[in-house]
Amino acid sequence: MEWHEQSAESGERWEREDGYAVVWVRETAAGDWAVTYDRLRQAPGGSAYRHRTVATEADARSLAAEWRGAESAVES
Repeated sequence: MEWHEQSAESGERWEREDGYAVVWVRETAAGDWAVTYDRLRQAPGGSAYRHRTVATEADARSLAAEWRGAESAVES
């Protein structure tokens, strides 16, 4: 399934094309970067939630891409 970048007030956000999952990246108040994956229970495969804080924006973007790719691999 494809992911589409959505506008977000802070950070970046991607929504899966079926609307059942999102991944977003944002800078925390402490200056770290938070990456979150959230999939609704109505989604094929049920609910899932992941959250990780990393040191740099590059690391956050890389992790977000990894999580989106892993989700796509499961769907294939």
